[in-house]
Amino acid sequence: MSLNTKLQITQRWVERFVVGKGLCPFAGPELKHERLHYALSGANNLESLLKDLGLELQRLVTDDSISTTLLVHPDVLTDFFEYNQFLDAADALLETLKLEDVYQIASFHPDYQFADTEPQDPENYTNRSPYPMLHLLPESKVAEAVAGYVGVDEISARNIAGLHATGSKQLAHQWQACFEEG
Repeated sequence: MSLNTKLQITQRWVERFVVGKGLCPFAGPELKHERLHYALSGANNLESLLKDLGLELQRLVTDDSISTTLLVHPDVLTDFFEYNQFLDAADALLETLKLEDVYQIASFHPDYQFADTEPQDPENYTNRSPYPMLHLLPESKVAEAVAGYVGVDEISARNIAGLHATGSKQLAHQWQACFEEG
């Protein structure tokens, strides 16, 4: 499968699953105003991925038209445990670049699993994506969005309740549909 196809699948996931299911009330406006940047990494090792992460962080610093970036890396860190361990290196890079108070990194993975859950539990779909990815978010944009949203503390509980109401089988079907055109 080509990298371009993987990017299209990721875009469908954002549109159909993240925005379509209302998992992130802040994603829709970013998508509508074309401020969400998709970066597709061809990295196949950790060193290359860290380099790509650094480049995308620098792009966020210099390009005012981008408010957030999804760095998709389909060929590295496909194992969730290894991916989870890598997040420390990603945070260390933020510190090295002196951007730790400027950006935060949210994590998404095809096998995402919260502690104390089973792999098939519906709440895992809040962070389950078609490919491993890092979501780069400016702290100022997060603070601005949170300040302007009534009920921000209820988003997580609402998402979990909605995902449980949908059920694991239906969620798996809807998530898998992102891999299909149309």
